[in-house]
Amino acid sequence: MTRTKRLLVIGLVAFGAALGGTYLGRELLASTGEDETELHALLHSELDLDAQQAAKIELIERRFSTRRKALELEMRAANAHLAEAMEAEHGYGPEVSAAVDHTHQVMGELQKETLEHLFAMRAVLTPDQAARFDRTVTKALTPEVQ
Repeated sequence: MTRTKRLLVIGLVAFGAALGGTYLGRELLASTGEDETELHALLHSELDLDAQQAAKIELIERRFSTRRKALELEMRAANAHLAEAMEAEHGYGPEVSAAVDHTHQVMGELQKETLEHLFAMRAVLTPDQAARFDRTVTKALTPEVQ
């Protein structure tokens, strides 16, 4: 295989990996509207939160919303940098590798902060409420295969 063909194949594989990583990150890490709606419905209408619980959860949600938006912007920037690196190197070179690592770092940070957010809300709940909350979160994280 010639050097040009090999570089083209490497570039296509890197591009496919980047697209796959972005897709998986969006599907697995980003909350979907349905899951978010189900969790919010549970929190705000089915768990019978008292006023103090509702206020604490509202504050937790506002703080996380701001942080999530910042991380989503950082993810878009990381993806743009990855695209630029791929365009410049046309292969899996040091810039592409660094851009992939940065994308993974941002995805990991979003996942960690999402979990911290969930546990912060859970800490506000009574044991019975927490058990229902846990079931809803587990269901959101383990969707049925269709």
